[in-house]
Formats: sequence, C-alpha cells, structure tokens
Amino acid sequence: MGKNSPGTVNHNLPPIYGEGSKILILGTMPSVKSREANFYYMNPHNLFWRVLSEILEEAFPRTVEEKTDMLMRRGIAVWDVLKSCEIEGSLDSTIKNPVPNDFSPIFHTAQIKAVFTAGNKATSLYKRYCRTAVGMESIYLPSTSPANRKHYSYERIYEGWKTILRYLK
Repeated sequence: MGKNSPGTVNHNLPPIYGEGSKILILGTMPSVKSREANFYYMNPHNLFWRVLSEILEEAFPRTVEEKTDMLMRRGIAVWDVLKSCEIEGSLDSTIKNPVPNDFSPIFHTAQIKAVFTAGNKATSLYKRYCRTAVGMESIYLPSTSPANRKHYSYERIYEGWKTILRYLK
C-alpha cells in the first residue's frame, strides 16, 4: 500500500504534556510527513509552529527538542483526536472508521483549562466521540494545514489562534 492509498493508520506519536500543561490542542491525525518524521506538524507548509511561536512571541523552534521545550514551558499539551482511522494520505475528508484516543492520562496529570480543536474535522470528531468522556467542550481553531490556505489567510489563522493566550495566564 502506498502512503496515499486508503488504509488503516494507527497513531504512533505519544501525546506531549506535563503537569504544567494548561491547554490541550488537538489535531485529527498526524499527517504522512509527521508520521515519517515521528513528530507533530512536520509538513514544512503547515503553519502550526509559525503561528504558535509568533503568538507566544518566541523564536521559531527548528528542532524537535526546541518544539517540545516551547510547548512544555508555555503549558501547551498537543495530541490528536484519533487513535486510528482509515485515511488516504493526510486528507481529513477521507477519514473512515475513526477510533478516538483516551485522554484520561492527560487529564489525570495536568490541570487542563481548555481543549482546542484545530480544524473542522478535529472539532466534529471531538464533539462526536470525546466531548462526553472528557467532560469539556472544545474551542475551534482554524486549521494550520496547507489544505486550509484556500479558505483562510495567514492573518485570519493567526487571529483565530490568539484565543489560546487567555487560557495560558
């Protein structure tokens, strides 16, 4: 099966969180490039790290260590809504047979004040499969995926993501 062929994909990245995590940002599933690199948001065209570092007024993190350090220092947990699903490449629109992650380890360790879902698919899947178990509504953030650029400008994505700041105080 090629990397863009439909098939079941199991989430192989552990969540990033610690006792000091205040917010949880959830994507849908790691992209093909992220799965290959074994870390979150590794497609160079994805705006996640650029937007986050600019909102936090931090230097752009280039290495996995710098990215992890920024998240931990700033109280940001990162994971994905799904544990597994059938998907073609990285296209959320092709997701079938979703299985949600178990978020209880994060909520038992950290004092999460807010859950954010990045993009429409992550938001709808969270509402359908996770909201009741977690006991918290999610707050929508515009997707930072390159596929979202036709719908949102960088400025609109940046403005949407500034919402996280009030929960990091």
